[in-house]
Amino acid sequence: MLGGMSWESTVPYYQIVNRRIAARLGGLHSAPLVLWCPDFAEIERLQHLDAWDQAGALLVAGGRGLVAAGAEVLILCTNTMHRVADVIERELPIPLLHIAEPTGAAIRAAGLRRVGLLGTRFTMEQAFYRERLVDRFDLEVLVPDAEAREAVHRIIFDELCRGIVRDASRDRLTRIVEALVARGAEGVILGCTELGMLLGPEDVDAPLFDTTRLHAEAAADALLVEHAAS
Repeated sequence: MLGGMSWESTVPYYQIVNRRIAARLGGLHSAPLVLWCPDFAEIERLQHLDAWDQAGALLVAGGRGLVAAGAEVLILCTNTMHRVADVIERELPIPLLHIAEPTGAAIRAAGLRRVGLLGTRFTMEQAFYRERLVDRFDLEVLVPDAEAREAVHRIIFDELCRGIVRDASRDRLTRIVEALVARGAEGVILGCTELGMLLGPEDVDAPLFDTTRLHAEAAADALLVEHAAS
């Protein structure tokens, strides 16, 4: 696991993977995994400097440490840093389970084609994430307007990444989801791994696709496949 971006969302990753393994295998089974986390302040600084090559090199270095520790499959516990997924896939000898894959699969399994996307400004505005959903899953992806995008970005970095959960911010996100639904979104992707801290199915009428849970469950399933084959 390449985690810690932020550490607030890496905690549920660890919990979800282990709970799914325990539920499937029973007894005292848990997930055989190794975790590397950078100093998120450095990652955030590089993101806002548009220094994606440097950020990617940092994650590749961490990934090499995981490979040396015996990792056989890799998950990157963040949506935004999948901006450098191609670099990680190219430089490391183990497969990367891309966060958009289980997300797109879940949306299509629900019979939906048009979805809204919430996330950092980078995830909502740059093409790396939306294009994967469009190209691989034939989805139409809507993003909020500029003012709403800025609000979501601020809530993520100023609050959720610091462990701050505010009712006023939940209300703001709820209104943003409602606006996406009014534009035709049939469901909404929580495309930042911290957003599930603030928004849940009970808060909105539209289906929510929590990338943290979907990605972590897919990682656990990959481990279960490996366990069955061994």
